[in-house]
Amino acid sequence: MGFTHLHLHTEYSLLDGCCRINKLVETVAAHGQTAVAITDHGVMYGAVEFYKAAKKKGIKPIIGCEVYVAPGSRFDKQKRPDGNYSHLVLLCENNEGYQNLIKLVSLGFTDGFYSKPRVDRELLKKYNKGIIALSACLAGEIPRAIMDGNYDKAMETALWYKNTFGENNFFLEVQNHGISEQQQVNAYLQKLSNETGIPLVATNDVHYPCKDDSFMHKVLLCIQTGTKIGDKNTLEFKTEEFYLKTEQEMLAAFPDMPEAVSNTQKIADRCNVEFEFGKIKLPFFDTNGQDHYEYFRNKCYEGLYKNYGQNPSKEVVDRLEYELSVINSMGYVDYYLIVWDFINYAKSHGIPVGPGRGSGAGSIAAYCIGITGVDPIKYNLLFERFLNPERVSMPDFDVDFCYVNRQKVIDYVIEKYGADHVAQIVTFGTMAARAAVRDVGRAMDIPYATCDKTAKLIPQSVGMTLSHALEVSKELKNLYDGDMLIKDLIDMAIKVEGMPRHASTHAAGVVISDRPVSDYVPLALNDESVVTQYPMTTLDELGLLKMDFLGLRNLTVIADTEKEVRKQNPDFCVDNIPIDDPDTFKMMGEGFTDGVFQFESDGMKNVMRKFRPQTLEDLIAIISLYRPGPMDSIPRYINNRHNPQDIKYDTPLLEPILNVTYGCIVYQEQVMQIFRTLAGYSLGRADIVLTGGADADITSSGIGGFNAMRAIS
Repeated sequence: MGFTHLHLHTEYSLLDGCCRINKLVETVAAHGQTAVAITDHGVMYGAVEFYKAAKKKGIKPIIGCEVYVAPGSRFDKQKRPDGNYSHLVLLCENNEGYQNLIKLVSLGFTDGFYSKPRVDRELLKKYNKGIIALSACLAGEIPRAIMDGNYDKAMETALWYKNTFGENNFFLEVQNHGISEQQQVNAYLQKLSNETGIPLVATNDVHYPCKDDSFMHKVLLCIQTGTKIGDKNTLEFKTEEFYLKTEQEMLAAFPDMPEAVSNTQKIADRCNVEFEFGKIKLPFFDTNGQDHYEYFRNKCYEGLYKNYGQNPSKEVVDRLEYELSVINSMGYVDYYLIVWDFINYAKSHGIPVGPGRGSGAGSIAAYCIGITGVDPIKYNLLFERFLNPERVSMPDFDVDFCYVNRQKVIDYVIEKYGADHVAQIVTFGTMAARAAVRDVGRAMDIPYATCDKTAKLIPQSVGMTLSHALEVSKELKNLYDGDMLIKDLIDMAIKVEGMPRHASTHAAGVVISDRPVSDYVPLALNDESVVTQYPMTTLDELGLLKMDFLGLRNLTVIADTEKEVRKQNPDFCVDNIPIDDPDTFKMMGEGFTDGVFQFESDGMKNVMRKFRPQTLEDLIAIISLYRPGPMDSIPRYINNRHNPQDIKYDTPLLEPILNVTYGCIVYQEQVMQIFRTLAGYSLGRADIVLTGGADADITSSGIGGFNAMRAIS
């Protein structure tokens, strides 16, 4: 017969759903089920992640959402005695349905948010094509009317939904979690079905994958509500039946309604949504009727002559021509122009802009057009690190702006492309190791001193997990093994560790699209900011243009200082300060770097005293090495700097590549050059190997931490 779960809450029903997506699809597969739906509360945060994980496991992903429906207009934001919302499950039958669902979910936030993101009947009438609706749990409109003893209202509501969504597109949802109210409601739902012809569908309101996870769910709910296990007023589910049941368990739960169970599979068979990955959706850049490529090319050559003189070397011209051909063939001309445009706006309006960071500094086209201020030829930076013709991936310029005026640049972009074409990007705060222990401890009513002591034994290093902490901290392991309370605390913390705890707005990310953003992805509100419900990596995969507008305080400090100096010296310009001033390097080598960006920590000052930098390249290398992993190579680097006789090359072919860094591999560019020189790889192929491309035939695991290095950081 077949059964599919159509009502399910993943970890993205924040602090309510306990279904981690990967474990979820594994459990579905283990049950022999062929499809599963995602219906998180009011949001679609995890839709694409869920889709990819299910596809990878051979499971059909059904995209949906349990939306909140306002009792009247979504614009009515007055507290009502009959409640402010009810539940409704919506499932996408096809891609038209997906488009309509993301509109509904977006407008639920931007128009209807009041305690929850709410849609209303007006929106459901407008955006119902391609959507299958289920009447939801006891919090649905129809079950509530039944529990209120108003069968006529239940009938009227059911017929409205049937007429709105169409014949066989609306189902009366029966559930059985061992709750008496459900039994009563189910009897009336059967009656409604017989009288209206609206079919029944059996669901389990899944909040956790296994029955044993019910206590974890209680803990999460306590974290959400700030309560403790056992509190009288805590939000708690009445039974332990809200898990991913097998088909046999569902048939046993509905012995007199087998057709309601089989209807789940019929619905699943109808639902077919396909996401499109990798197709770039760049906004249109207006060049006043000129050919876009020629416009871009002319801008680049203007900058080429400005930066390299009227008779630039063949090496420089060839490099620019190569980049122009790649940029044009990969369809990124408008991308460069869009970035150039808002950087040009900032510069022309006195807003300080950084010289560029990350792999974008490797593009001579970016340097010539004014996006970056770093000469990639001088510093041997490679274009393939930024835009690889052998691998289709979105380029990514990270741009620093004065943090005071950063919003002015974003406002310019919004004005230019339209407010509905621009949105900030969601990010999720997760329960890291120490935070998980403290959150779980509060929920389980474990004394604060015990939780605090346990949390402080977890090492504070990047990427630390509780499982790893038990391996590296002997004191923590002894506590875990010798104290049952600590063991229970850590075991539960491990279960919730890494789950998203809250949604917030990414500090820098902004998406710009050719059509309204809500045509592509669902939107939400975070502190009055409109944000995408999908995070940065997902937006990249969907081909949307994502920009990083980074706010850097040091740019503001420099600009303010420059203004103060000009009061005494009107001709002063910070750009005219020489970068080879010996007094400055002497000062930095003595550790006098308070207030100097990336050089002001005590650890960095100590490195500077030992190294005694003399060139800009020295400073670049120190910044690149001073981070977890590569930091272990600093002593060797300093020794080779002061004792050049100790520098050894495994082959003379390495010397021209590594001499600038005293025989040490510091930058990804150097590793790529090594692949090219020693193994005959193209630079594009070397980049694929280092970044773990799917078709890479050797790994970069032996390179240590260096493949994350950037020459301009």
